[in-house]
Order: sequence, then C-alpha cells, then structure tokens
Amino acid sequence: MKKSILLTVTLLLLTSCLLPSRNATSTPEPVPSTFSPTDLSIYKDGLMPEYQGILNELPYASIYQIEFKIAEDLYNISGSETVIYTNAEDVELNEVKFRLFPNILGGNMHVDEVLVNGKAIVPNYTLNDSLLTVPFETPLQPKESVTLSMDFTVRVAQSVEMNYGVQAYSDNVLALAHAYPMIAVYDDEGWNAEIPPQSGDVTYADMSLFLVTVDVPQNVIVAGSGREISRQDNGNRLTVQYEAGPVRDFYLAASPDYEIFTKEVNGVTLRFYTKDYLQEGAEYALDVAARAIEIFGERYAPYPYTELDFVSTPTYALGIEYPGMIAITERIVAADDNYLEATVAHEVGHQWFYNLVGNDQLDDPWLDESLTQFATLQYFTDEYGQQGTEGYRAALEGRWARIGMENIPIGLPVRDYSDQEYSAIVYGRGALFFEALQAEMGSEAFDAFLKNYVTNNAWKIGTPEVLQKTAEEQCECDLTSLFTGWIYP
Repeated sequence: MKKSILLTVTLLLLTSCLLPSRNATSTPEPVPSTFSPTDLSIYKDGLMPEYQGILNELPYASIYQIEFKIAEDLYNISGSETVIYTNAEDVELNEVKFRLFPNILGGNMHVDEVLVNGKAIVPNYTLNDSLLTVPFETPLQPKESVTLSMDFTVRVAQSVEMNYGVQAYSDNVLALAHAYPMIAVYDDEGWNAEIPPQSGDVTYADMSLFLVTVDVPQNVIVAGSGREISRQDNGNRLTVQYEAGPVRDFYLAASPDYEIFTKEVNGVTLRFYTKDYLQEGAEYALDVAARAIEIFGERYAPYPYTELDFVSTPTYALGIEYPGMIAITERIVAADDNYLEATVAHEVGHQWFYNLVGNDQLDDPWLDESLTQFATLQYFTDEYGQQGTEGYRAALEGRWARIGMENIPIGLPVRDYSDQEYSAIVYGRGALFFEALQAEMGSEAFDAFLKNYVTNNAWKIGTPEVLQKTAEEQCECDLTSLFTGWIYP
C-alpha cells in the first residue's frame, strides 16, 4: 500500500511522449434502467479476454449497487447501497457485518433504513461505530443469498492526518476510499473486524462486483474504479456510472482541477488524473506503469483489467493501491523525483499482490507488501540489469538497517510492530526473504513457483501456508527451516 519507498539511489529515468486529454474516453451510453444486478455481462468488457471466464466462476461474489451524491463542497456525501450477499461458507450465518470506515478515518458515516429482503431491521453498532452488524430473522444457509439495502451519509475528513489521508478532502481533491458500508470477510476465524492500526492497510476483502452511480457538480472531474459505462449532463450536475469487478474494493477520486493524460499499452488504457502543470511527471509515471505491467505480466500473470487509472492526491503516503486504481501523492508527481519510479512500480505490483491474489492485510501484511517490494526489485532488475538490482536492494537493506537489522519475524500482524519496525521489517527485510527463498529454490524453480502461486490463487485469498506449500511443491524440498527463520515468531 502506502508507506514511502524511500530510495537512497537515483535510477535512470524513462522518457515520455503523451498528449493531454480532458476527455479520457468517448461518452458512453447510459445503462438501461432495466439492468439486472445478476446479469454479469456488463462486467465483461472491463476484463482482458483471457480473464472474462472468471465471471462464471465466482457464484458467491457479493454484488453491490451503490449511489453517491457528492455535494458542492465535495466533502458531504449522501448515498444508498443494495448488495446481494451469498453465504459462501459451509456453516449457516446468523448475521452479516459491514465495516463503516469513515467513523475511524477522521470523518463520519451514518446509516439509515437497513432492510433485509425488503424488511426493516435494527442493526447493532460496535468498534466505535465502525462495525455494523445486521442480524437475520432466520439463519442464512450455505449457498443461500440475501438482499441487503441501506441509505447512508458521509462527512469526509478535511485533513490527511488519519491513515495517510486515504479518505479525505484537501487541496480541492476528494479521495474517497472505503466510503460505503463494506461487507467484512468471513473465514476460518469468523467475521474479521477490528479497529486497524493507522500504520497499515485497513481493509481485508473478498472479490465483489460493483455498479456505482456518482452524482457530482458539473465542473468536477471524477475517476472511479473499473470502467465508466455511462455519463449524463444534468445542467449543473453530472451523473457518471461505473462497473468494476471482480475487485476487492471501490475507490473514487474527484477534483475540479484534474486534467487527464492517457497512454495505451497492450490493450490496457492507462490514465493519470492530475493538475496540468504536472503533465511531465504524469506522462513519465504512465511510461513506468506500462513497463511494469509488461514485466509483471510476463513474470506472474497478465494484468486482468482493460484499464488502470492513477490519481494525484494530497496523501501523506507516496502511493496507495486500489483495484485498477492507484493514488500517488502530488508532491512526487514530477519527472525528476527520485521516488516516483519506484512508487509507481510498487503500486502497480499490488495489482497482482493484494488485488488479483488477496490476503489478510492486517494479519499477514507481508503477503502483499513484502512480496510487492520484491516484485519492485524484479522490475528494477528487468529494466536496468545488475545495477538496478543492486540499487534497489540497497534501499531495502537501508530500511532494515534503521532498526539495526534485528531479526524480527516478517509474518507478524500489523498491530504487533511499532511504526518503525513495520517499515523496516515488512518493507525491508520482508522483500529480502524472497531473495533468500529464490537462492534456496534456484531461480528457475522460484520463477515457476511465483507464477503458480498467482495462477492458482487468482481471485482468491492467499495465506502463508498456501504460499509455502506452493513453493515446496515446486522445488520438491522442505522449506520449513527457511520459513521458520524468517516468517514465524
């Protein structure tokens, strides 16, 4: 996710040659009002051809229909949500739990009119009103579905102090992460819900499908996860509709100051939404992203979507990943910034490790952050050879050195690290573990292992046990000692 990728070395810059465009795409036709939420064909065009079949393989994915109405001030939002939730477990469920993240991200969310299959119920609030529990009158049986709906209002924080400003209005930019009632993950631990530490990611999510309608002031440029499928000018207001899925979250950013810069690469449309004077940096970032998509697509699996969007925001982090979208802090969107290339490559890597292959980001942050740091190392290796490898490895070692290279396990939950330890271990030592694993397995077996890990766990949730088992099956060896020495306390 975020956390600055503090490089100690300046690496070769790429050149760019893009043209700015205020309108990223031609105006789509409105989706028919008779659209059925269970008709998954609307999501097909947002997926690369080799991935379109997945729509037939996720019968239990939640299906969200969300409406946001953003006020003229850009930080007061009203909305409604209807979600079809299916019990994918082998046990009956007596309730479903929603995360209300604005209530722990410096803002406020209030929910009204909660309905279960059209019948009003009284929900329960816990975890500082960030967890909404919706009880069922009769248990939801395995493979059975229920329709849940609610209205909500959100007042977004007007500072970036909480969790790096993932959900904030500042400097005329609205960053709207996790701003809808979001179903928690149910796994072998039950419902996953806690007040997360501010130093790490706050979400842990299954794949879902989203149809989102956004009503904004007419002068505002809006960017959303997935693919824009309709746009309607209503005088002083604009209605934009998106489809996104399968994805783990829906993200939105908006500003009247955005210009849009575009690049095409191998069937994927790349866009950067930022201020016009940052054009050179935006174009450079898109060049880096295009190369990262090629490298990671060859090493792991093809990029799954037809679009990848970037937005500049005032976030305290250098970069933050979302499905099919990446937020980059405005302060580094300059072509001569030492951090921009590594930040872009890292966040693009998260499209494979966090989104395509998910994980519990609160309990197993190394599965996406450490692995994505290693993927960034592979980017620099493939792009710059030995010099790139040595330069980025030096940055990783430098992170670890900030705590004296203590052998703290990389597999702890976020809450068990201090802020300094989290950066040094998960972002530094954690990436070096994968170098040690590569040396133990041999490069050929290691490369095949990473491909298998991504392919076999795409659209699912990866775990430490699954990763180790995949590696051991590939090398036909026992890696218990290596994993124990690096991962486990």
